[in-house]
Amino acid sequence: MANEYDVIVIGGGPGGYVTAIRSAQLGFKTAVVEREHLGGICLNWGCIPTKALLRSAEIYHYMNHAKDYGLSAEKVGFDIKAVTDRSRGVSGRLNGGVGMLLKKNKVDVIWGEAQLTKPDEIKVSASKKPPVQPQNPVPKGTLGEGTYKAKHIIIATGARPRVLPGLEPDGKLVWTYFEAMMPPAMPKSLLVVGSGAIGIEFASFYRTMGAEVTVVELLPQILPVEDDEIAKHVQKRLEKQGIKILTGAKVSKLDKKGDSVTATVDANGKTETITVDRVISAVGVACNTENLGLEALGVKIDRGAIVTDGYGRTNVKGVYAIGDVAGPPMLAHKAEHEGVVCIETIKGLKTHPLDKNKIPGCTYCHPQVASVGLTEKKAKEAGRDIRVGRFQFLGNGKAIALGEDQGLVKVIFDKKTGELLGAHMTGAEVTELIQGFVVAMNCETTEEELMHAVFPHPTLSEMMHEAVLDAYGRVIHM
Repeated sequence: MANEYDVIVIGGGPGGYVTAIRSAQLGFKTAVVEREHLGGICLNWGCIPTKALLRSAEIYHYMNHAKDYGLSAEKVGFDIKAVTDRSRGVSGRLNGGVGMLLKKNKVDVIWGEAQLTKPDEIKVSASKKPPVQPQNPVPKGTLGEGTYKAKHIIIATGARPRVLPGLEPDGKLVWTYFEAMMPPAMPKSLLVVGSGAIGIEFASFYRTMGAEVTVVELLPQILPVEDDEIAKHVQKRLEKQGIKILTGAKVSKLDKKGDSVTATVDANGKTETITVDRVISAVGVACNTENLGLEALGVKIDRGAIVTDGYGRTNVKGVYAIGDVAGPPMLAHKAEHEGVVCIETIKGLKTHPLDKNKIPGCTYCHPQVASVGLTEKKAKEAGRDIRVGRFQFLGNGKAIALGEDQGLVKVIFDKKTGELLGAHMTGAEVTELIQGFVVAMNCETTEEELMHAVFPHPTLSEMMHEAVLDAYGRVIHM
């Protein structure tokens, strides 16, 4: 029947559309249900458009420091609307590309909101949100409301900004990342609540563009999931740029006025008030598990996330979950890989459960941050006897030539086996370097093999080699 499939994926974000394409490649009749926009939050309102904004900020930074490179640039400025328009254009281009990929792979797209009525059946109703961006209208004849059946239903509904009492976004004075990506005007001052990747990226963007920025973090360090040595290095760099950072602090109250907000901040036993034009709430995200019919089917949920077994399987046969809705780390590349593991397991291929310890994390502030594996603290807590190696950017020729000599590469090895347990970096382009250590960990590469590898000169990647050498007392250029 027309409304029967082998696989239906609920959600067309990075995890969902990648899973659907792989499903079709494996010979399954496949459909994706999407309520709003193909590519999900990542492509439309997260990973991609924020990188476009940060790229504009990076170029603006270099223009303002042209003399450092023997160049001159006069009357440097920006048009915030043009900056955001470029960001939206990048998302629109990729949004259309996802649609073409699904069409190419003969994946049906069903527009609307899905609810599971049985483990093998969903009911799709009209979406309460506009389906896609204006530049990518819904094609004529696209599937929509109705009942659809599938042997396998994969939930990939993602997550949304977490809302804390007293910090409720209003779209005008208190923003989530949605509003922060499309400011109608450039605020002169900004308070960012939360110092995870989202908060720090927006703090970096707005500070580079000239706003006075304060960051408030409840925990003792910014970037809480990162190695503390790396986090301290980043904090010093951000503070040098003029960002005020308050750790171990909490926003206890917001007083809104016509075009400003006064925040009451409790920190280290003291209370202070900070008045700013706008507040960005970046206190994490919450899984989109509501209104899916999960409770009626008995699908197990723990701390807001759907519980899975490492292969995407839930406790209900025929129902699966991947990506943000299946819990942390809430990263697009984790969702994509998780989806491929899930669908290949359904096909009966030989697969391995997702190893979350080998999923890299990247933050695209200035300086960039990238990491994979255990932090030094976590390795010690796990009882591992470790060797730690470090190499600073100021000892690397390419970094000096780029004018980016501030940064750090840190590696952690098991002293007994030589296993690479973790790698942590901050500095220019480290988000492009971390994959080298990710591959090494997945290939179970030892310190000896890394030391024998030849790294090209002059490159930033040489610092990866030097950090390994440092862990074993053989560093050359430091």
